[in-house]
Amino acid sequence: MNMNATIFGQAVSFAMFVLFCMKYVWPPIIQAIEERQKEISNSLLDAKRAAQELDLAKLEASSKIEEAKQTAAKLLEQANERGAQIVAQACKEAKMQKKEMLLQTKAEIEVERVRLLSELQKQVAALAIFGAEKILKRTIDDNEQNDILNSIINKL
Repeated sequence: MNMNATIFGQAVSFAMFVLFCMKYVWPPIIQAIEERQKEISNSLLDAKRAAQELDLAKLEASSKIEEAKQTAAKLLEQANERGAQIVAQACKEAKMQKKEMLLQTKAEIEVERVRLLSELQKQVAALAIFGAEKILKRTIDDNEQNDILNSIINKL
């Protein structure tokens, strides 16, 4: 009987322990488990939303990068066109300066030619008079010499 009373006492104690656990221990544990499950499900939803936002941000970033590349290409093209315009303008100005310098040089050459021709005419006339003096064996004064030179120059 002792054994039955011991088993019965243990059964009653176990039943009281189970009732005590069911009333006071299990509800907070179950509640903590349910809260944890809710937190985990919310975290998973947040992670999915974050992944979607990341994908959207990647798409937006790639579109902005593409837009920036296109803008950079346009700017580079404009810079190249402007550079070509500057080079063409510089060539045009250089050609104009070359023409001006050529005309100026031609004018200077013509002036120098006329001056040298006039000087040569004077020297030829002086040589002719010198030769005539030698032939005539007489000296002509400076006024007569200048008159003769001028008349010879005008005839030449």
